Amino acid sequence: MAFLPAVARAVEVEDVADLKPGDFTWHPDRSPIGPVAIVVSIPNQMLFVYRNGIRIGVSTCSTGKAGHDTPTGVFTILQKDRTHHSSLYNEASMPNTERLTWSGVALHAGGLPGYPSSHGCVHLPLAFSSLLFGVTTLGTPVIIAGAHDEPVDVGRDGLVLADIVAEEARTAVAAAEPHGSSAAAPEQAVSIIVSSADKRILVLVNGVTVADGPAHFDFPTKPLGSYTFVLNRSDSPTGDLRWHAIGFDRDSAAAADAQGTLFRIHADPKVTATIQSLMKAGDVLVTTDLPLHPDATGKDLVVMNSAIS
Repeated sequence: MAFLPAVARAVEVEDVADLKPGDFTWHPDRSPIGPVAIVVSIPNQMLFVYRNGIRIGVSTCSTGKAGHDTPTGVFTILQKDRTHHSSLYNEASMPNTERLTWSGVALHAGGLPGYPSSHGCVHLPLAFSSLLFGVTTLGTPVIIAGAHDEPVDVGRDGLVLADIVAEEARTAVAAAEPHGSSAAAPEQAVSIIVSSADKRILVLVNGVTVADGPAHFDFPTKPLGSYTFVLNRSDSPTGDLRWHAIGFDRDSAAAADAQGTLFRIHADPKVTATIQSLMKAGDVLVTTDLPLHPDATGKDLVVMNSAIS
């Protein structure tokens, strides 16, 4: 499979639905610093980039064709390689590869015919893939789903920011990480996964489980909804840590609200203490009403998959 360079074009549009194959928008100045989150919409064949909860880029993309479907779920970037060549497809060039699974799914530059055409990866315009590569880190969350909501600020309360322990954690983080830093290269990729189906909460650092315990919920018959919460540092003088939530998989998310979901989750005190000790800008918390994916505790971190029932 030869790599077909896309004719990339940065454009100004009023409605991102007007983007044509190969087009993208890029406005990093809208939010110069902070953790990045990426959403890939398979129905729309679009990729959205958020930094500190603000959208800084949108690009057309091409996902997996029939028989090679791009998996849906919440992933983290596992590996980055500017000059990657495929070991499966005759050393095909895959510039700006950002690996999502060890089995081969990745973001990278590739052909953009205007419809799903890849072998499972997410193809991007070459110029855009280079820009994206420059703002992501290992551990950056990538949500591959259908429709999604714009990030909303849900404040600094809830599961891991609730009491004096959280205040002490914020103070420690502020001392170690000067206000205004980009948090662009965290040493530890922290992911917190909460499943209402399993009544379980996992805490992973760089893909390795460091805490695991039961979770219980207020209003247990009400769905949690599908959310990815990213911990960001506010632009206030104190630089408080705040959650931004991205809702997706609307059928389940419609039954819940982001802030309400955060408040409803309760974990074992030891798990909560572990979470609070790891708190920093860039941490990710995922809620789902599905069972945890079998790979959720391994290096090939697939937090959830909508195909699982």
